[in-house]
Amino acid sequence: MTRPFRFGVNLLALESGEAWREKCRRAERLGYDVLMVPDHLGMPAPFPALVAAAEVTKRPRLGTFVLNLGFWNPTLLAREVATCDALTGGRLELGLGTGYVKAEHDGAGLPFGSPKERVDHLEHTVGELARLFGDPEQQPRPAQTPRPPLLLGGNGNRLLRLAARHADIAAFTGAAQAPGQPPGTMHLISPEALEERVAAYRGFAADAGRPADGAELNYLVQVVADSGDRRATARELGRYGPELSEDALLAHPALLLGRPQEMAEQLRAHRERFGLSYFTVLEPNMEVFAPVIQELHGS
Repeated sequence: MTRPFRFGVNLLALESGEAWREKCRRAERLGYDVLMVPDHLGMPAPFPALVAAAEVTKRPRLGTFVLNLGFWNPTLLAREVATCDALTGGRLELGLGTGYVKAEHDGAGLPFGSPKERVDHLEHTVGELARLFGDPEQQPRPAQTPRPPLLLGGNGNRLLRLAARHADIAAFTGAAQAPGQPPGTMHLISPEALEERVAAYRGFAADAGRPADGAELNYLVQVVADSGDRRATARELGRYGPELSEDALLAHPALLLGRPQEMAEQLRAHRERFGLSYFTVLEPNMEVFAPVIQELHGS
């Protein structure tokens, strides 16, 4: 079954309350299906920002993309999630991640931990949220039952296995830690490697007894460039994947290059090849991506 496209925008900047509200209204007018907020120091706090977005919009869903779980205690997080879902009328989508920027943890005075420890905490949190929201005595309650849809994102086997068991939406990073670079420096993996990661996820889902098409597959697009020369633009963006060929960059879902019709065709190809149907763009690309949404509306 081919899933219809959904499009989210990850909103990164808070200039003022009114500017934030107008940006959310604008995103709704442009056709975005999900308004999203990340969880980084120096950016808006996710839950109050999403509540404010809900107050001035009607159609879009609202997502954390994604919470840095090193900042969160599971019990306190359950309270935030339930409150936000109730205040937004059941529009919340809960995206969780392990965190990857050590400097942010240092700045917050929180331990960064090893990759294993960060995934351990993610797994523990998923289990605790299920336990708490499954308790009929738990207060406050989310509007959605038993909880908001869960998005889990990553690249490694353990995280993909966790997503295969629990997530309603599996988000693929398509990137890995750059060798010899500071923690949090990511480079794109090849399209072939991304294809293998999706196949691994589907295998884990089958092992867990879940249907291959049971979860929606998401990808975060790093660059949207309206360009008359796709190859020249790909060469300019080689820093995103220094080990990748020009053809590999052109075939990668992280980079959407060309005219809107060409970008729409790229997304159709990515849906066919990788099974990706839910694409998120970054706030600086919100306007330039809007014509692509119109090209793919309803498909």
